[in-house]
Amino acid sequence: MDHIVVVGASAAGLTAADTLRREGFTGTLTMVGDELRPPYDRPPLSKQVLAGDWEPHKATLRQESDVQRLRLQLVLGHRATEVDPVARALTLDGREQIGYDGLIVATGLRPRHLPFGHDLAGVHVLRTLDDTLTLRAELLGGPRVVVIGAGFLGTEIAATARGLGLDVTLVDVEATPLARQVGSDVGELAAQTHRDHGVDVRMRRHVTGVIGQNGRVAAVVLDDGSRLAADVVVVAIGSVPATDWLTDSGIPLGDGVLCDPTCKAAPGVYAAGDVANWPHPLAGGRIRLEQRTNATLQAVTAAKNLLADPDGALPYAPMPFGWTDQYDTKIQIHGWCPPDAQVEVVDGDVRSRTFVALYHAGGRVVGALGWNSPRALLRYRGHIAQHPAA
Repeated sequence: MDHIVVVGASAAGLTAADTLRREGFTGTLTMVGDELRPPYDRPPLSKQVLAGDWEPHKATLRQESDVQRLRLQLVLGHRATEVDPVARALTLDGREQIGYDGLIVATGLRPRHLPFGHDLAGVHVLRTLDDTLTLRAELLGGPRVVVIGAGFLGTEIAATARGLGLDVTLVDVEATPLARQVGSDVGELAAQTHRDHGVDVRMRRHVTGVIGQNGRVAAVVLDDGSRLAADVVVVAIGSVPATDWLTDSGIPLGDGVLCDPTCKAAPGVYAAGDVANWPHPLAGGRIRLEQRTNATLQAVTAAKNLLADPDGALPYAPMPFGWTDQYDTKIQIHGWCPPDAQVEVVDGDVRSRTFVALYHAGGRVVGALGWNSPRALLRYRGHIAQHPAA
């Protein structure tokens, strides 16, 4: 194998490149990224960078000298637009072609948009560092902020904006914030946490319109007829895997790049990070994880398996781990916390907002959640059943 191309210049892509070199790959290594910036970390964008606690450069994943030691051909500011896995050729920007022997897809996600309103000034999504800096510049003007979507990203943005002293309203169609991520029991505590900090929390509400005035957002309309005055609107209604450039490639796609248990999607093609969809034995089916920890771990496995292919590739079956920081609250999750699971508090006390909860589904423990309890949570990680769902 003489030339490996990594498409995606974020945590998964850079980790894959680093692993290839550590595993002894000495050939040509190309990394393609559609942003002009060098690889940076995304979790700080909605928190430290948006709040102004970090300068943008602090989110950079590697110093320039460290990247140079990887002997990377960095192709930044260019989009992969097509790939032919039979000819093993990648097309950039619809024109330039790059041949490869091995390909790692680590293109991550693209944010979902509302069907209206995005043509107005003041309506934002947050995915890139540039998105964050643009939004932060607006927040410094003291606007009234409406955040649409109360998942991890939306609640983090709401918490950051409120921490800046802004008037913040959080809107979602679910019964509670984080309902899909941790269920309604813990989600209700998240709602109360935001209310305690002065956020106007509007649950079970659909956004039916975004009103503009002189080309700028002025209000958000909800399905109950209420109008929320807004100078800035942040749309955080989820993301979709960035696989549009693979549509006609023959590489199997579904909710992401459909891989086998070793992260292999096609001959010579592996995927890692938010874009990868693969069968996980603990989940009893296919999963796709939008977690920073998974981006790193899966990239290591994908890179090793690409080099070991076809005889030495190993399955990838991690214990999922994710977290979110909001105000003075740290929520950490091992495994899965499905909304329909039975929740059992096994350590600490919900009223003190320091506890560990186990999630039971299908007759087994499938997840463990710690609310301001990082040390206690570790003691319960082993309670998660180490066998597939029935």
